Amino acid sequence: MRRPLFGSVRSRATLAATLVVAVALVAAGTAVLLSLRSNLVGQAGTEAEHTARAVATDIALKRPDEPLSVDNDEPVQILDEQGNLLAASEDLERISGTGSEAVRPQPRTSPGTADSGEDPGDDADDADDDSAGEALEPGEISEHTSFTNGTATLDGESDDYRFAEVHVEVEGRGQLTVYAGAPLSAEQSAVRTALTVMLIGFPLLLGVVAGVTWLVTRRALRPVEGIRTEMAAITASEDLARRVPVPDTHDEVARLALTTNETLAALQASVERQRRFVADASHELRSPIASLRTQLEVGTAHPELLDLDGAVQDTVRLQDLASDLLLLARLDAGERPGDTRFDLGALAREQAEGRTGVTVDAGAVTVAGSRAQVGRVLTNLLDNAGRHARSAVTVTVERQGEWAVVAVADDGDGVAEADRERIFERFVRLDEARSRDDGGAGLGLAIARDVAVRHGGTLTVGRAPAGGALFELRLPQAR
Repeated sequence: MRRPLFGSVRSRATLAATLVVAVALVAAGTAVLLSLRSNLVGQAGTEAEHTARAVATDIALKRPDEPLSVDNDEPVQILDEQGNLLAASEDLERISGTGSEAVRPQPRTSPGTADSGEDPGDDADDADDDSAGEALEPGEISEHTSFTNGTATLDGESDDYRFAEVHVEVEGRGQLTVYAGAPLSAEQSAVRTALTVMLIGFPLLLGVVAGVTWLVTRRALRPVEGIRTEMAAITASEDLARRVPVPDTHDEVARLALTTNETLAALQASVERQRRFVADASHELRSPIASLRTQLEVGTAHPELLDLDGAVQDTVRLQDLASDLLLLARLDAGERPGDTRFDLGALAREQAEGRTGVTVDAGAVTVAGSRAQVGRVLTNLLDNAGRHARSAVTVTVERQGEWAVVAVADDGDGVAEADRERIFERFVRLDEARSRDDGGAGLGLAIARDVAVRHGGTLTVGRAPAGGALFELRLPQAR
């Protein structure tokens, strides 16, 4: 089957890293270009203002009868209050973006008329003209400077300019306006160069990022591929004793490998336990079946020798063992105990009724769960105590905090401390010499603990005051 283009973690990680870097580069590049352009335009404006103020200072120092002239390599205009051009740069051929597009001085006209045909209030730019009406003293230059962008042609060469507008009061001539420009070619050239570098460098940088990310993710995911390969081999061979390699990186991949090995160990233990269970169950079933078959065969050949009591006992053993195995199978399958509320003290008295040598001291304690399963636990505990007690078994039921506690004690030999956990394993009988008829199959205590755990409780064994075994069942009280 063909895998999708970005179906692997490496591909998605590489694509994500490349996209993130691309967005970051575009944002950073845009910010750099805008900052560069702003700085260069600001420098051009400063240069234009310096030129305009120098021309304004020169005008302010001239005598009223002295003609105005401009000797400057950059585009400069001097306009009167009516917008008439009084002087301009000698090589100026065309200009836009200032107060007038005239490039040659115009004859003076009387106030209120303008031969240029332009409205003095009609500006060619969007500059701030608040200083146009500023009251200035003769020889004083306005502190306010307005800036506009435009174009100009000098000596046959056209360029974009940043124009500075400065007002100066000249005695005998009124308030004049000086426009001086500084070229923006440096700014445009720098921006174009930076943009070209970015257009060439960014793809190369993205390629490097993609390649490095691809290699890094390949190295980082190599242990994962090793884990996957080993898991595939384990699945194919069904050998649960094998384990996946754990990288010496102490990171998430190493923890994944450790968790995988723990899962495999738990699965192996479960499978082994299931195999032992099946083997032990087969062994336990074989004996009563063989005995029953022998008795039936003898009874068939010699009816007078048929041992009906023995056949009934073997049948009962088979029935009890099948019932135990069925209950264990349901518990292993995760059967929920239910939430029926019942009196644990009354249930203990009911299970102890009719048993010889059993004393019950049971108060009323309500618990929730399966009454039949909890009753089975009490039956198994009482059967076990009856088999090992010398003469007496004591049952108590009481409250201890939030717990309902059932204690079953006998006056037998007790359970050695080393065996107090082993007796809860399935098919375990401490006294192998005991007959199967008396000792059972070794499932009673295992069933009792499983039921207790699934009811949210515990089942433990200790030493009774009389020296025998003390089994203590703890179940949460019903709320």
